[in-house]
Amino acid sequence: MAQGVEKPEEVEDRVIQHEHRVWKRHMPLLYDLFVPHCLDWPSLTVQWLPTVEEYDGRDYVTQDVLLGTNTSSLEPDYICIATVQLPRGDMDDDARKFDDERGEVAGYGLVNGKVSVKQRIPHQGEINRARFMPQCPTMIATKTVSGDVHIYDRSKFPSQPNPNKLDFTPTLRLSGHSEEGYGLSWSTVTEGHLLSSSQDATICHWDINAPPTEPPAKRSRKAEASSAQTTNSVRPLRVYRGHSSVVGDVSWCDHEANTFASVGDDRQLLIWDARRPKAPAQAKPQAHTHAINAVAFHAHVPHLLVTGGSGCKVRVWDRRQLTRPTHSFSGAHVADVTHVSWSPHHADVLMSAGADRRVMVWDLNAGAGASDASVVNGSRKEQGCDAIPELMFIHGGHSDRVSDAAWNPVMPWVVVSASEDNALQVWQVAGPLRSGVAGTAADAASGSKD
Repeated sequence: MAQGVEKPEEVEDRVIQHEHRVWKRHMPLLYDLFVPHCLDWPSLTVQWLPTVEEYDGRDYVTQDVLLGTNTSSLEPDYICIATVQLPRGDMDDDARKFDDERGEVAGYGLVNGKVSVKQRIPHQGEINRARFMPQCPTMIATKTVSGDVHIYDRSKFPSQPNPNKLDFTPTLRLSGHSEEGYGLSWSTVTEGHLLSSSQDATICHWDINAPPTEPPAKRSRKAEASSAQTTNSVRPLRVYRGHSSVVGDVSWCDHEANTFASVGDDRQLLIWDARRPKAPAQAKPQAHTHAINAVAFHAHVPHLLVTGGSGCKVRVWDRRQLTRPTHSFSGAHVADVTHVSWSPHHADVLMSAGADRRVMVWDLNAGAGASDASVVNGSRKEQGCDAIPELMFIHGGHSDRVSDAAWNPVMPWVVVSASEDNALQVWQVAGPLRSGVAGTAADAASGSKD
């Protein structure tokens, strides 16, 4: 290569740095809250825990997030519970300020770091995904690189393990997969029921309250005395085989005990009745033109779901009529979409994230939908794609692939997102940018009964 000619990776790094500078200049206009944190290791998973702690005389509250390390075998891996300090909901907006040195938007008088790890649980290998059980948030399921799903009751583990005597034994081991994967979904209707998708083209369904199908591994009395954990193993209740390739994601319906959806590299969207594992109840072949990586049922409207795929598209579906999507968006994401989720607070709002370092917030009520809207000439304008009216906000704070993102279940518009460069970011879309959003979760729940 001739001297002075930039390598492709150098060009990409320069573009990323330029985009980040532009984004940072606009931060005070884009966010009511922005709190960055650099983790010791990347986390491929992030989820808010539901409890908010309030303190008398303090202008902030705390809420925990669930994380998992990915150390590439360089160090032991851990499930991590991190505490995030957030402004009180009754705080005056005029009290907020932008701290240019720290790159934060906040005004609740905090000088020290606002994110701290309060508990670390040793984990055997990297954590592809971690999710808590809705009915009992201390119970955590993890997707491991071995294919097994591990269950941890974090109330039985110390806040910080003894580094000289790490015990990697989970509370429960769920067997059934032969390869690793990323899809993991707890039922909000039936306590203890868990779905997992895998690269082995299967979906496993367990009841963690079922009797163990494999006896505990033999352990010394000394080991038993030092830990309340067991190595009980549970086989799946059912295994679903409807995909011909990698099953990228799976999602329970929050309103029906036996309904769930799955998507995969075979480009299929499948709707299942859990009682009939031999074949899906509904199938949409070629739901995307490329592999489908993510799926999520609407939290309040049981017939709606959203998918995201490697073709950079986000699509919304009504399972009562799967002939075509109700909304289909392309031209906003410019790389694989790996995460989709519905806002728990606003019926028409959803979020997508992916390999293009972006988290995008969509308002379905802002456009006519039903068409495949694209950005003119395939280009993307800074902080907005004017050709897609439903695209209300682009979070551009990450400098690497976004691995996961989550809506705060308690505080509207507050999001936590993680990327593969160790970044963890907590942010809230600025009030003026979301002032026109209509439709609450209560409206959606009421309308779904019609």
